[in-house]
Amino acid sequence: MSIRLIIDIAKTLLMARLGQTLVAAIGVTFGITMFISLVSFMTGLNELLDGLILNRTPHIRLYNEIEPSEVQPIEYTEKHKDAIHYIHSIKPKNTGREIYNSLAIIDALKKDKNISGIAPKVTTQVFYQSGIIDINGTIFGIDVAAEQQLFFFNDYMIEGDPRDLENIENSIVLGKGVAEKMLVDIGDRIQVTSTEGKVMSLKVVGYFQLGVAEVDDVQSYTSLETAQKIMGKPKSYITDIQIKLLDMEKAAGLARQYKSMFGTDAIDIKTANTQFETGSSIRNIITYSVSITLLIVAGFGIYNILNMMIYEKMDSIAIMKATGFSGSDVKKIFLSLSMIIGVSGGLAGLICGFIGSVIIDQIPFETSSLPTVKTFPVNYNPVYYLIGILFSLSTTYISGFFPARKASKVDPVVIIRGK
Repeated sequence: MSIRLIIDIAKTLLMARLGQTLVAAIGVTFGITMFISLVSFMTGLNELLDGLILNRTPHIRLYNEIEPSEVQPIEYTEKHKDAIHYIHSIKPKNTGREIYNSLAIIDALKKDKNISGIAPKVTTQVFYQSGIIDINGTIFGIDVAAEQQLFFFNDYMIEGDPRDLENIENSIVLGKGVAEKMLVDIGDRIQVTSTEGKVMSLKVVGYFQLGVAEVDDVQSYTSLETAQKIMGKPKSYITDIQIKLLDMEKAAGLARQYKSMFGTDAIDIKTANTQFETGSSIRNIITYSVSITLLIVAGFGIYNILNMMIYEKMDSIAIMKATGFSGSDVKKIFLSLSMIIGVSGGLAGLICGFIGSVIIDQIPFETSSLPTVKTFPVNYNPVYYLIGILFSLSTTYISGFFPARKASKVDPVVIIRGK
């Protein structure tokens, strides 16, 4: 039997029951539409939330942790070598947060083919002086170009240009919460006091907002040189070396390697953000579970419609088999009928899903905690559309297979005799 004839018969059967056909196609269309819209929105939201943390977090961070010495001086003496040592109230060793020989470490890291970029940083605790009140805060001295390249610093600037930190001497970018507490505008000068008691006047050149109140209320940025001046340290003084890798999955192993190689503490991004990663994974599982459930429900609807159509078409099936159609031909006819519904409903679902995603993408979403986001986030990844159409075809095929097999086994003699 020719394929063209089989398809023509399937179309005729579909048009004969146009209402049922439309209901089945609309079921597929609705399922695919909701799948595309939901998964695009939810994955877009997940990427936004991930970006708030992951874009601002190095894959590996080298630093020096302030901690007690593992080996105490008494353990070096031969006289008390075999004695039991009772040591109480152990104090940290007399070293600060500076990474020793930091410039040489940075030069060595630049030669590592696993690394895409390096950003040195100086972290210092300060007091912002607002009249006679001191406000606790933290200043990060950064290499502006590296910070922008690796951590998208400009995306979190709500006013001002981060390049001014390097172009204007003794300048600072304040967190939005700090600026509101101190009632300062761009161009004003503020006084900051280091933990060593050194007072310095800095010019405000911009505001940033990360979207995390605990950060925006205390944190500010300045250039590496200015931060070193505040602390009274030389230009070689670095407290953190931030590393971005070409492959984030290698972070844990390379962190251990760098810790051993350079004699510093090292932490990888997954260790630093374990809870956040868990939350992101759970959100993705929920998203895909709900989306696939919609498609499966649509598949059951198609199955029920095709099953009823077969019972209503028993006379037609009996006549076809009596006039020379084999069971295999009848099976192909009803499978073709099912696939026509799947293709037409699936393509319509992709179009409607895209339109739905565009509509969601245009809905205003403004919040003070996310200054760079103006509309709801949507992910237009083509993979979701491919998954949608493949699932549509597979679902409708499976839904049509069992009714088609049942139709292929119909005995025309029994049907005609019954009539």
